[in-house]
Amino acid sequence: MVAPIPGHPGAVPNPDSGILVTILKATPMLNRLPPRGRGPGWKPAAIACIAAFAAIAATALAQSQTQPQKPGDLGFTDTPMLPGMPWHVHDPARPHPAVVTPGAVPGAPPSDAIVLYDGKDLSHWAQAGRGADRGKLVDPKWPLRDGYFEVGPETGELLTREKFGDIQLHVEWSEPPNITGTSQGRGNSGILLMGLYEIQVLDAYNNPTYADGQAAAIYGQWPPLVNASRKPGEWQTYDIVFEAPHFEAGKLVKPAYQTVFWNGVMVHLHKELLGPMVYRQVAHYTPQDAELPLALQDHHNPVRYRNIWVRRLAGYDQPEK
Repeated sequence: MVAPIPGHPGAVPNPDSGILVTILKATPMLNRLPPRGRGPGWKPAAIACIAAFAAIAATALAQSQTQPQKPGDLGFTDTPMLPGMPWHVHDPARPHPAVVTPGAVPGAPPSDAIVLYDGKDLSHWAQAGRGADRGKLVDPKWPLRDGYFEVGPETGELLTREKFGDIQLHVEWSEPPNITGTSQGRGNSGILLMGLYEIQVLDAYNNPTYADGQAAAIYGQWPPLVNASRKPGEWQTYDIVFEAPHFEAGKLVKPAYQTVFWNGVMVHLHKELLGPMVYRQVAHYTPQDAELPLALQDHHNPVRYRNIWVRRLAGYDQPEK
């Protein structure tokens, strides 16, 4: 048991904070108030006492939250080197990760995201021109609705104006509430990473089709691990981590990989891709740019989209800014 401090009832030593000091400073203030009644000058004395207590309490809180550093708090230089890296285990010189503020609610974009659609306009998107506009990018013809947009059937795919490589992508989509068609003809669209690597969008609720062509499939290559579909008309989410392929001197040195969560359920885990999406053939790689636009597919069905954002991904140990 720690003994009280003489002359200061209730105050005990606390070597880990400045609270003791504040108690010692605050105690004489109590003596400035009249012992009983409200004699002349009681208001100024009371106000001064309250103000002093507030200031002292703030100082005490700050002192208690700022603890002195101990040896090893910031790392060690006498530990083994990590294999194949220039860092010691717990190296104090290793760069710290950038601070990113998460979205306020699940699905909301974090602070470093590029918001591609926020319910207002399609300014981040374009379409390939046709006829006299062939070879140009034109403004989208897909219709805007109340907080979402919809595929414009037979107008062509939607392309981002910005190009991307390795990314984290969040997309929310919904099938038409009125069910029409079967198999690949029911609510068909797609999310094409780099405009080439498709994650299928399709009504997968009581709608049989071929496994590698159902919703969340890496189209023509890998079915999802499970079917996590919601009913038509309900909003669904894809959270996709895409690692772009790498080429050197026209040769593939690293294939593309995808990790996909569908409505919060993991359906692909770092799955290697055989190549860009192709219909009724085996996919294979050909040299491509390091960054290309994202695309949303027009498959003639009025699929809905909202809340689309993307984060560029970089490697570990990026220099601190």
